[in-house]
Amino acid sequence: MTIVIYVVGGILSVAAVLALYRAVRGPSILDRVLALDVVLAIIGAGLVVSMVANRHLDNLILLVAISLIGFIGSVTVARFVTDRK
Repeated sequence: MTIVIYVVGGILSVAAVLALYRAVRGPSILDRVLALDVVLAIIGAGLVVSMVANRHLDNLILLVAISLIGFIGSVTVARFVTDRK
């Protein structure tokens, strides 16, 4: 199980770096918002891996808050972009 946690951590780290790269280089605001939404999902996945590895539910409220922030942020930007067109 330890090897699986390290592999998943490595994959999440690479995904976070790539998503942050897209957030910096994104040609449009939608690319940047989507990349930051992916970063929030990766942070949530990291919290889940931590909770599974340590067998606790201490970060569950933080996970729900991060998920809500990501959802509300994405919906807000999508509504803003569609109203602007």
